[in-house]
Amino acid sequence: MLTDTICAALSAAGLGIAGVTAYRKRFLAATRIAAYALVPLGLAMTGVLDWVADLVFKPTVWLGFGVLGLSWLLFMISRAVERRSGGTRKERRAAAAAGRAGVSAGASEPALGSGRGAAGAKAAERPKAKGGTSSGTDDFSDIEAILKKHGI
Repeated sequence: MLTDTICAALSAAGLGIAGVTAYRKRFLAATRIAAYALVPLGLAMTGVLDWVADLVFKPTVWLGFGVLGLSWLLFMISRAVERRSGGTRKERRAAAAAGRAGVSAGASEPALGSGRGAAGAKAAERPKAKGGTSSGTDDFSDIEAILKKHGI
């Protein structure tokens, strides 16, 4: 009952301020103020405020929020550990199976010269006329170092 009275008073005051603002020819601001002023009245009429009051003053509700927070915390910890350990269980099993199958460590590295035709191979062998003394492998060494640094 008290919350309904307070909400009605807040709404009336807000609508009064909106009226004064509209009188000063600031219609956009008056519309916003009126919208904000009607929120407490709408909350009181729907019964949300009574629900919130019941929610705040019951210890079992707070214990429920604590359990939800603990659940969220455990979920985030498990995701962080999973990311640090190198993926999901399925990915680790696949990597172990690939290691037992005899796949060499260099097989995952890209071959820079493969996949080119005869013209591409000739173009790769020619040194660049302008701009540099670095070869194609030197260009990728920086990228490889960055990827190794991040464990990729």
